[in-house]
Amino acid sequence: MTTTIQQVDQIESIGAALQDINYYHPADYITHLARAYELEQSPAAKDAMAQILTNSKMSAPGHRPIFQDTGIVNVFLKIGMDVRCGGFTGTLDDAINEGVRHGDHHPDNTLRASIVADPQFDRKNTRDNTPAVIATEIVPGNTVEVTVAAKGSGSENKSKLAMLNPGDSVVDWVHKTVPTMGAGWCPPGMLGIGIGGTAEKAMLMAKQSLMDDLDMRKLQTRKKSGTELSQLEALRIERYDKANALGIGAQALGGLATVLDVKIKMHPTHAASKHVAMIPNCAATRHAHFEMDGRGAVYLTPPSLDLWPQVEWAPDDSKSKKVNLDTLTPARAASWKPAGTLLLNGNLLTGHDAAPERTVDMLAKGEKLPADFSHRATYYVGPIDPVSDEAVGPTGPTTATRMGGFVERMLAQTGLIAMIGKGERGPVAIEAIERHKSASLMAVGGAAYLVSKAIKTAKGVSFTDLAIEANYKFDGVDMPAAVAVGARAHITGPGKWQKRIASGEFKTITLEPG
Repeated sequence: MTTTIQQVDQIESIGAALQDINYYHPADYITHLARAYELEQSPAAKDAMAQILTNSKMSAPGHRPIFQDTGIVNVFLKIGMDVRCGGFTGTLDDAINEGVRHGDHHPDNTLRASIVADPQFDRKNTRDNTPAVIATEIVPGNTVEVTVAAKGSGSENKSKLAMLNPGDSVVDWVHKTVPTMGAGWCPPGMLGIGIGGTAEKAMLMAKQSLMDDLDMRKLQTRKKSGTELSQLEALRIERYDKANALGIGAQALGGLATVLDVKIKMHPTHAASKHVAMIPNCAATRHAHFEMDGRGAVYLTPPSLDLWPQVEWAPDDSKSKKVNLDTLTPARAASWKPAGTLLLNGNLLTGHDAAPERTVDMLAKGEKLPADFSHRATYYVGPIDPVSDEAVGPTGPTTATRMGGFVERMLAQTGLIAMIGKGERGPVAIEAIERHKSASLMAVGGAAYLVSKAIKTAKGVSFTDLAIEANYKFDGVDMPAAVAVGARAHITGPGKWQKRIASGEFKTITLEPG
């Protein structure tokens, strides 16, 4: 029997799903993260996970994004052969992109416009998060299966692709590659792996695998009970165990939980080939699945708040050092120790990518800067616009690694003292920070709504034409951060935790149900 899908229903369903995934974590992710939090032995990693869980539980009833980078939209369609399109004024892709605009511009929960139309030259923001990346399959049936996902750049930028020889070990390649991904993908998350096909097929499978429900807890239980596992299931467990044995931990602070699950898809390939792709999914994992059968728009059922554990992160000055950013001095910043936690108070300037690039260009030309960085801290963030009485929308950190090329000139010529972002700093940035006795701080990726509550005022200062990359002035109260790189040292937690895990100290701790 033929089914007709109306354009208006397609648009409404995509828009509604895009809203939902930005403030509702998938239930399976919350279940696995809650178990990992319960078992975590690293205080720094446990604190980071507490922020992620608290942020998630705030975002769900608040209907505000979990993460400020509301992502590039991925839509996967399985269209039945007996489906017709009704009332369409353009292509199917046009309707999907209209749905993205519909979701992006919701008046009560405006999402962040992150997409640039030209990736190489002008890089002008499209201002509505279009176009989406769309993959379509034609399958038997008379319905349309839809998966909508939002993928942030921090994890997407850590994607890997390798052309292995047929006899090469996928396990060894993954084990060698995961540490090179650093912290910018905001663990704990998931690894999606695609094996076989061609290069582009391997990448697509890796992305699609991340859309599957997490089931590592069930898989571990089956293994423990003696149930025979398939080769693929055994490979997933092996990769999961070895990834966590690296000791990278939440936000790369060092700990037991680096990944919550490993997903693998395979496809036949040429006898002379073994293409392997790996894509991580971060703590802000966002995707939803629904089926359209011609009976109108589809709306997802909100999850029960009972799914979330009783974890309530709050500023605690008995565990963290309060810092007045308005009286910050190089000597005070030099006293901070790596992995130490801080509560930031006072004014800081924001900006990332295009803003520091433009600032450095102005410095090179001897031009006066429109913003004064002297004795200040800068926060690498692209905030979401506020709604209602908010000072600013969700405002978590972006990856500090990308700003490494600007660090030396900013520290040497502007009087900047500290930087705040997520992820690791490269060797060039670390050398500059230590040379200038500065500091690089880390805010938790995946706690954007929580962090936004610490910002009391926000005002555009300069480069406002750059949209999310512009310089804003924030006034914060007890904004949480940790010291990633100080004047004399930087975080070495993952190496220490890798040794502790290898010693067998935690061999009785598993993700499976207690």
